[in-house]
Amino acid sequence: MNTAPMSFVRNSWLRPKYFLFGFIGLMLLYVPGHNERFLIDAKDPEWPNIQTFNWWLLLHGLTGACALLLGVMQFSDRLRRRHTKLHRIVGQFYIAGTFLAAPLGFYVQYFQERMGATRSFSIAAAMQATTWMLTTAVALAFILKGNVQQHRQWMPRSFAIALVFLEARVILGVTGWERLGPVAAETVVWVCNVLAILLADLVLQWQEFRRLRPQP
Repeated sequence: MNTAPMSFVRNSWLRPKYFLFGFIGLMLLYVPGHNERFLIDAKDPEWPNIQTFNWWLLLHGLTGACALLLGVMQFSDRLRRRHTKLHRIVGQFYIAGTFLAAPLGFYVQYFQERMGATRSFSIAAAMQATTWMLTTAVALAFILKGNVQQHRQWMPRSFAIALVFLEARVILGVTGWERLGPVAAETVVWVCNVLAILLADLVLQWQEFRRLRPQP
């Protein structure tokens, strides 16, 4: 009895991409309840600290969440093959979310300097916003020129930077480092920013290695 088709189907569900998407899903469930509850709960103790710029923060949160949720869909091979038009529309919304959420995130962080936040934290937010918009713009430029391969190289870099928003909050919350003060938070954000594109490139290189590896 030939078990090759069954083995193929079973292994297709064990691809590392699905484990990564599952981990992203867990972060998406953790962060809103642990870190961002004040956006919808006016009784949250954090509310007095943000009420002077709450609408900017809410817009940043909504557009950033849109980019994160839709960004995951862009890596679906089935969606690209079977629903090309939907893939393009989702990509347009991702780009719009990026170019709204990124500068708003920097503005909110810069605004918090009036309440004691450090300038170095604002610089970290500026670097994240700049690299997120830049990598997204490069991916957009390549797809507009019809260079699909380079577009598929730059989109993971863009999304890796978008994930810093979740990663930093999960690391700080799970480890308890958030109780150590703003210095610990700033350090984690800087580390996540530095490693984002590097880790994305390592994943891309690993995929390329597997693609070129001789099949038995």
